[in-house]
Amino acid sequence: MIPRFLENRVQRWLGQFPAVTILGPRQCGKSTLARRVLSGFPNALLLDLERPSDLARLRDAEAFFAANASRLVCLDEIQRAPELFPVLRSVLDAGQRNGQVLILGSASPELLRQSSESLAGRVGHLELTPFLLPEVLAPKADPTGLRTHWRRGGFPRSFLAASDAASGEWREEFIRTFLERDLPQLGVTIPAGTMRRFWQMAAHYHGELWNASKIGQSLGVTHPTVQGYLRLLEQAFMLRVLPPLEANLKKRLVKTPKVFLRDTGLLHALLRLETDNDLLGHPVYGSSWEGYVIEQVLGVLGGGWEPFFYRTSTGAECDLVLQRGRRRVAIECKASTAPELTPDFHRAIEDLRPESTWVVAPVREAYPVGKAISVTPLPTLLNELQRMKE
Repeated sequence: MIPRFLENRVQRWLGQFPAVTILGPRQCGKSTLARRVLSGFPNALLLDLERPSDLARLRDAEAFFAANASRLVCLDEIQRAPELFPVLRSVLDAGQRNGQVLILGSASPELLRQSSESLAGRVGHLELTPFLLPEVLAPKADPTGLRTHWRRGGFPRSFLAASDAASGEWREEFIRTFLERDLPQLGVTIPAGTMRRFWQMAAHYHGELWNASKIGQSLGVTHPTVQGYLRLLEQAFMLRVLPPLEANLKKRLVKTPKVFLRDTGLLHALLRLETDNDLLGHPVYGSSWEGYVIEQVLGVLGGGWEPFFYRTSTGAECDLVLQRGRRRVAIECKASTAPELTPDFHRAIEDLRPESTWVVAPVREAYPVGKAISVTPLPTLLNELQRMKE
């Protein structure tokens, strides 16, 4: 069992909310985390709604919850029974206590709409990502572990596979199952082949400015259709849409978002990159590192900070800008062990005036490269961000 950062927060929120929802992609470890949390609650009950026998117990949901009014009930794969949300509202109101229900589910428009409408004010939403780097490197930093995590991604069965070949096979099967089974279960009627082609095109655009018109022309569909595909994979935690910073800096700013695949293991699988050498020789190498750093940073921060990228029409740019109120932090991602900073980056830092600036690279130790600018290993940065969050 690899302890998850989210565990303490789940336990704390169960003491603060009648219901807690853990959302995240399939196979990221939600059920395992839930079982660990439930072990601390006497008489807790777990129902897997993909199991017909468990689903049958909720045919009369009101009677079921009345019979188990004193227990913490966990509902796994809640998207299989969205009709439960209106019932849960009355159950939570009648119970008049915190920690009544723990809800697990893969995100979908219907799930998010139902939960926000029916359980507003009664539920706390948390997101579980695949394994984060500090979770798998603890208790010591291991450069080979970092490269394995970057190459294979954070899905537990991919990262923990016995070999790179086994990891690649698992990811390919995950992609197939997600397209052919998981999306249809969420009510998606788009053919699996079409979604796979779109997903692969998104992989080729990983870390670049999003061009929906160009992708639509390649797929033979309209601009709105492409945006619909994008929103679907974003809501399923497969893609991240990173917006540009639109601060009033008296600069002409780029207003097009960037798109990243959230798990680099899936990115590499879609691009057929099986080994370190495959990745090193591919044009996506630098943007793969950029997306990897962004996901680890945002996963460790766990909300509260708004992420953006910064780019002006004259070329000044910074990969990640984090804002919280008046606080601003800048992060640049360099996949080289000897990173070089461009004049465009320095102009961006002059524009942004962040309180801290980090250049994240696969180096062994941190060193300064300018006033309040440090080249930093990713594990060191993540440790610093954990302290900043606290």
